[in-house]
Amino acid sequence: MRGRVPRGLRVRLLLALLLTSAATLGAAAAVVLLSPLGDRLRDQSATNLRAAVLASRPEFEQALRVRADDPFALRSFAEELGQRTDGRVLVLGPFSATDFIYDTNPGASQRGAQRVGLAALRAQVTTTDVLGDDVRIGVRLFGDDGVIGVLVVEQRLTEVATAVDQVRNALLAAGAVGLLVAVALAVALSSTLLRRLGRLRAAALRVTEEGVIDAPVQHDEGRDEVGDLARAFARMQAELRRQEAARRSFVSTASHELRTPLTMLQGTMELLEEDLRDGRLDIADAQSQVARARRELLRLSSLAGELLDLSRLDASVPLRSEAVELGELGRAVAAEFALRAGEREVDLEIVPPPGPCWSRGDPDAIARVVRILLDNALRYGPEGEPVRLTAGCEDGRAHVEVADRGPGVHPAERELIFERFQRGRTAGGEGGFGLGLAIGRELARRMEGSLALVGKDGPGTRFQLELPAAEPEAGPEPEAGPEPEPAARPSERPTAVR
Repeated sequence: MRGRVPRGLRVRLLLALLLTSAATLGAAAAVVLLSPLGDRLRDQSATNLRAAVLASRPEFEQALRVRADDPFALRSFAEELGQRTDGRVLVLGPFSATDFIYDTNPGASQRGAQRVGLAALRAQVTTTDVLGDDVRIGVRLFGDDGVIGVLVVEQRLTEVATAVDQVRNALLAAGAVGLLVAVALAVALSSTLLRRLGRLRAAALRVTEEGVIDAPVQHDEGRDEVGDLARAFARMQAELRRQEAARRSFVSTASHELRTPLTMLQGTMELLEEDLRDGRLDIADAQSQVARARRELLRLSSLAGELLDLSRLDASVPLRSEAVELGELGRAVAAEFALRAGEREVDLEIVPPPGPCWSRGDPDAIARVVRILLDNALRYGPEGEPVRLTAGCEDGRAHVEVADRGPGVHPAERELIFERFQRGRTAGGEGGFGLGLAIGRELARRMEGSLALVGKDGPGTRFQLELPAAEPEAGPEPEAGPEPEPAARPSERPTAVR
C-alpha cells in the first residue's frame, strides 16, 4: 500500500472529462441537427431562386413581345436562366395553365408547373411552392395589354440534403475525435497528477514511519495547486524539524539545568543530615551550605517561572490593557534586584523620564519583561560595571531600555536570541533555558509593542521595550488638605540603586 494512490480519483477525472466533452458535443449536435437546419436551407434556396426569377422577368416579357419577329429570344433566355439556377424553366400561356409556350425539359412531368402557374394567375401574385426537395416559383409576365404569360422555374434542392448529411457526418467525426482526445488528456493528466500525489503520500507515510528528522523533504516545482501543496508540506516538514530540534534541545537543557541544582540540593541536605546525626554541626559551614541551597532553589524557581510563562503564552491567556507609568514601574522592578546587584557590586542606574511617561499595556507583563532584561544584564554583565535602566516617551511611543557593559551579542545572533531555547555564544556557562527573551518579545507583541536589541555591535548590550503611549487614567479627586510645600524638580541625573 505504500506510495499507492487509490484509483477512484483517476476514474473520476476520466469520467469528468468524458462527460464534459460529451455534453459539449451533444449541445453542438442539438443546435446543428435537432434544429430545422434543412428547412432553413430550403427557405434560403427558395428565396435566392425567387430573386433570380424576378430579376429575369423583364427579359422574358421582352422576349414574348418580340416572339413573332425573334422566335429564338425566348429559348435563349430560358436556357440561360436554367443554367444559372440549375433548374427547369417553363413559360405558360396567359389564359390556361395547360398552354405551354416553352419548356426546357419537355419530357418531364408538367403537373407541378401547371399547379404553380394556375395559382399565380388566380392569386395575381408571385407564387412560391416548396414541396419536399422541390421548389417552384411562378411569376406573371406583363405586356402592353396585361398578362401575357406565366414564368415557372422548378429547382430540385438535392444540395440541401447533401449539405445536411455532410454536416452530420463531420459532426460525428469531430465528436469521435474529441472524445478520443478527451480520453487521452484525461489519462495523461490523471497519471501526472496521481504520480505527484503519490509522491506526497509516500513522503507523509515516511514521516509517520521514520520520523520527521529522518524522512527526506519532498520537492515539487510545479506551479499549480499540487505544487503549492507539496511546498506547503515541505515547509511544514521543515517547521516540524525545527520544533523537534528545539524540543530535543529543550529536553537536553532542562535535564542539565534541573539535574544540577537538584544534585547540589541533595548533597547539601545529606551533609547537613550527617552533621546533625553525628552532633558535630559547624554553624559557619551549615550557613554556607544553606546559602548554596537557597541559590539553587531560586534557580529552580526561576526555571519554573519561565516554563509557567511559556505555558500561559501558548494558552493565549488574555492580558490587561491599562495606563502604566513606566518611570515608577522601572524603579519598583529595579528595587527587586538591589540585593542581587549588591552581591555582584553592580550599580543599578535608574534614569527617570523628565516627566510622567505613560504607556498602555498589562502592568504585570511589562514588569515581567523588565525583570527579564535586568536579570540578563546582571547575569551576563561583568561584576563592578553598572547596569542602566532608562524610561522615556517620544513620538507617541513609550520605552524602557536596559543597558549593560557585558560582552555583547554576536551579529549573527541578534535575532536568534529571541527564539525559544536559543542562547547566544557569549552566554558561557550561565544557566537558563533560553526562554527569557522569547517570552519578553511575545509579551511585547501581544501588547502591540516590540522588544529589540538596539545599538551598534560590539561590547555591551542595550535592549529596548517599546509600547504605545497612553494618557493617564482619571482617578478620584484628592481630598482638600493643607497646601503642600513646593516639591523639588525631579533630577534627570541617574539614581544609583545598590
